[in-house]
Amino acid sequence: MAAPCGCSALLAALALFAAVLAVLYAADMDVPGTVVCLAAVAGLLLPLWGFRLRQRNGGTERRVCVLVLGDIGRSPRMQYHALSLSRHGYQVTFVGFLDSKPHQDVLNEEKIRILSIAEVKGVRAGPKVLTYVSKVVLQSLQLLFVLLTMELQSQILMQNPPGLPGIAVAWFVSVLRGSRLVIDWHNYGFTIMALSHGPTHPVVRLAKWYEHFFGPLATSNLCVTNAMKEDLQKNWGIRATTLYDRPPSIFREMPLKLQHGLFMRLADVYPQFQDSGSDDVELEKSVFSVRDAADGAVTLRTNRPALLISSTSWTEDEDFSILLKALQDYEGFVKGGASLPSLVCVITGKGPQKEHYKKIIDSLRLDHVKICTPWLEAEDYPVLLGSADLGVCLHKSSSGLDLPMKVVDMFGCCLPVCAISFKCLHELVKHEENGLIFRDSAELAQQLQSLLSDFPSSDGRLGAFRRNLRTSRGQRWDDNWDQNVLPLISSR
Repeated sequence: MAAPCGCSALLAALALFAAVLAVLYAADMDVPGTVVCLAAVAGLLLPLWGFRLRQRNGGTERRVCVLVLGDIGRSPRMQYHALSLSRHGYQVTFVGFLDSKPHQDVLNEEKIRILSIAEVKGVRAGPKVLTYVSKVVLQSLQLLFVLLTMELQSQILMQNPPGLPGIAVAWFVSVLRGSRLVIDWHNYGFTIMALSHGPTHPVVRLAKWYEHFFGPLATSNLCVTNAMKEDLQKNWGIRATTLYDRPPSIFREMPLKLQHGLFMRLADVYPQFQDSGSDDVELEKSVFSVRDAADGAVTLRTNRPALLISSTSWTEDEDFSILLKALQDYEGFVKGGASLPSLVCVITGKGPQKEHYKKIIDSLRLDHVKICTPWLEAEDYPVLLGSADLGVCLHKSSSGLDLPMKVVDMFGCCLPVCAISFKCLHELVKHEENGLIFRDSAELAQQLQSLLSDFPSSDGRLGAFRRNLRTSRGQRWDDNWDQNVLPLISSR
């Protein structure tokens, strides 16, 4: 593999050299005859380079590059794409950052090869614009090299955002190599950037132009909601296929033994899960569950706290001060005499604002609400969702056009959700049917009080929502993918 890669790189350099000299010669600049001859030779090599880049073999049509300029381990939808492709016999080259461990199914699949690339930081000295520009240039060159030197892929399936510089580079490579480019629109990059810089910032306006210019050049497009599909068609001239996020089979209600096993592992690290009661050696206890050592039977404790779960990337589109204020109000309800259980609130995830919120959490003085912020392995996260009593979602789409995948996963576990309101949330959360929609911390606090007033009984509203989720369970990821994506991938 090394020889063809080196040859392609050499031919590319010669072709670029020929192009530069041709421009100089055409401009009547003083270019020595020997150099012109070299340019002519390089120019003759250009078609050869193009031929090598497009040279197909028997396996080309069954090779797909899945590309994400982000952490593969924190890109569940792209991991599901890779698994679905491999399930249908495609050889997948999964390109992205490898900061977090991907799901074990991805690591175990022989048809998936992870090609790790480093996140480029750019020049650290000088103005911020220099750092940003240098990062984009260096990331472009890195990505260009990776995509040009790998085996020819029939398709490049990439995530947007982040799309800068990935869309332009992937499109350029697809043109050079005769591959098809498929963009999976999760959101718009420029709307996310606007959260930090404001909509009129030059970088945001440039990012918007970039997405509008290069987005329509893709061969095919996927998106996450019908609202985004309509917006892409109306404002971008892009026809997209809606592929709703659907939970894979790993997201389900969990048996008590799996729940207890996770609780005990977490109790080794987080005191919020530890039992502070008796030291009875016959019983293995967490704050939620008890395992009888004699027969291995696991039961949930009747006096257990309610387990509240929220997952996040700790970014600007999720204001966790809303949840923290609601938990303070909930503490006030309990101290005021309301018949409510204690709470253990688990907020999972990694991201830039985590340390900021951890400092706020550490400053809170709550007696009936305990908060912890673990990072869970990919295999443990579904178990935690399948063990929880209520989910909370604070994702407020920057574009108003995408849906929170965390809620999809919660629904796969038949876990009712309280979710903050935004434009197209109704495509997923049905108020008073599978959860509740709130607008501020006060409304969320009232919902927590209402839903947990009968805890741990399953006869109240919380139990009714869970039963509705059990009976209205829709498609899983595999069937949804086969119906909407496989026809795009298999057609030529």
